[in-house]
Amino acid sequence: MTYLLISIPFLAVAAITAWAARPRERTAFRRRTIATAIGAAVLLVLTAVFDSLIVGTGIVAYDDAHRSGLAVGLAPVEDFLYPIAGVLLLPAVWSILAGARRNRAARVDG
Repeated sequence: MTYLLISIPFLAVAAITAWAARPRERTAFRRRTIATAIGAAVLLVLTAVFDSLIVGTGIVAYDDAHRSGLAVGLAPVEDFLYPIAGVLLLPAVWSILAGARRNRAARVDG
């Protein structure tokens, strides 16, 4: 099994959760999309720099038989799927929990 195949289910769960928790209001959806894109860009740059350093210094080594062969710097592209999953999942979970908190508060008040 390749690292890419291991990573895809995590990315799929994050994408589905992000889609389910997306803001319904157009302006809020646009704001979240922009914030997610900025966050993803920052995380991808940091991943490229620091994963390349980690791989280059030998702290982490990847079995070439399980890699796709594509890399950014020294970092395999598979390493970029986890930051993307994180940047999708974190705001989605935050929204879900905030909605649950609002619903709980409304039941107590009402």
